[in-house]
Amino acid sequence: MGELAVVGRAEFTLGFRLAGIRKVWDAGSEEELERAIALARRDDGVSILVLETRDMTRISPRTRGELVSSVSPTVVAVGLEEDNTLREKIKQAVGVDLW
Repeated sequence: MGELAVVGRAEFTLGFRLAGIRKVWDAGSEEELERAIALARRDDGVSILVLETRDMTRISPRTRGELVSSVSPTVVAVGLEEDNTLREKIKQAVGVDLW
């Protein structure tokens, strides 16, 4: 069974650390964010990768495209802003827009 991993600013990842998530990469700058995402994606034990919604806009378009189409790990963006990544993945898998 795969693990949950989290990448983002220290303020974002702190709650996940306190909840017991062990695979956490802190990344403040855009370069650190890209590097941490690459490390998390290479980790075979990671099946779900959690990012902050606003970090999805900070990464390069190429990386964003790879994350959106990625099956393993599945990328879930959480935060105050709306993110359609998960919605699009469900739409692809089911063939119907459930919203």
